[in-house]
Amino acid sequence: MEQRTAVVAGEAADIPAFEAGLREFREFGRRTRVVAFPDPEVRLPVYVNEFWTSKQRAAHSLHEISYRACFKPQLPRFFITRLTRPDELVHDPFMGRGTTPLEAALLGRRAVGSDLNPLSGRLLEPRFDPPGLAEVAGRLASFDLERTCEAPEDLLAFYHPATLRRIVNLRNELLRRRKEGSLDRVDRWVQMVATNRLTGHSPGFFSVYTLPPNQAASVRSQRRINERRRQRPPDRDVAALILRKTRSLLARLEPGERARLQGAGPRLLTASADRTPAIAGGTVRLVVTSPPFLDVVNYRADNWLRCWFNGVDGDKVALWHWTRAADWRAAMTRVFRELRRVLVPSGLVAFEVGEVRSGRLLLETLVVPAAREAGLEPRLVLVNDQQFTKTSNCWGVDNRRKGTNTNRVVVLQKA
Repeated sequence: MEQRTAVVAGEAADIPAFEAGLREFREFGRRTRVVAFPDPEVRLPVYVNEFWTSKQRAAHSLHEISYRACFKPQLPRFFITRLTRPDELVHDPFMGRGTTPLEAALLGRRAVGSDLNPLSGRLLEPRFDPPGLAEVAGRLASFDLERTCEAPEDLLAFYHPATLRRIVNLRNELLRRRKEGSLDRVDRWVQMVATNRLTGHSPGFFSVYTLPPNQAASVRSQRRINERRRQRPPDRDVAALILRKTRSLLARLEPGERARLQGAGPRLLTASADRTPAIAGGTVRLVVTSPPFLDVVNYRADNWLRCWFNGVDGDKVALWHWTRAADWRAAMTRVFRELRRVLVPSGLVAFEVGEVRSGRLLLETLVVPAAREAGLEPRLVLVNDQQFTKTSNCWGVDNRRKGTNTNRVVVLQKA
């Protein structure tokens, strides 16, 4: 297991000191290479090394909530520990499952995050005030999950009839409490964990074998999967699986961390990354984020079942989705203007992008001109180069030939 960095006071590194640290980095036995930026017209240093671990589940257990295209907690930790001091404000305008705000809070920083998808806040907020296992067990015991109810027949492609009855009863009770305004911290935790357990490819999920938990198959696709694998949905104990996952999420939560999370007071916004008026200007020290990579991921399709469980009309969520590089660059220019507004003087942005279209397009070549147009100065590119494991092995994808094989982080600064 990777050692978690202690929270210590001290001065944050400036860019020259940060670059010196990158050049001297040897933690995983490799020397940093300095290479040219892919656009020969741009003079910008590119530092290549393995800067954080490739191991799975090496970060805090509270992060183990699945979401499509999320980055490892070690990525924001790398920048937060080096570029901020305790109590400074860290922001993620594309927060997804909330990796950056949660890691910032665990490190004693203040956090703010935003996302257009209302599911993001529901997946993150409960982890800042996690209930104890006994509280969750007591709440689950108070629900009548076995009573007769109406259930969508299409979902029998995923669930045994008894399992679906329990899921629908749980959903109905949680939505009723939300509508009445009586949903409390334990209810929110149960809702978050249940959302994360809806589908997956192990007995730890409510469903029969299907796509990974961050990517819901369509009903039609699931029926094909069932036919191909000659499988039928098994009967699952919904309450027991929620408790099992709760135990896993809380496994490494220490008393001091619980107090730190409760005191972080994060602001979690359902808002567009280019319009966050709730964040005061000149208040953010560091932004660590990763935007949608053009049309690589269809977040609406991937989250349709989670939206159903949470009573969210996914068709009314105006998620960003581009097919043209020029449109993506224009959108990022708007985002950078907003980030420049909220940053303190000399504040920094760590903007993680990737290779798309089988490596033919490196998004940092679009980030640099967009940032400059918005008044942010590109300072360097960090490339975390490592062998990916879990996802590539699951799908039989060789990431050296197809897909994203690196984390490519453009570091920008407000002048």
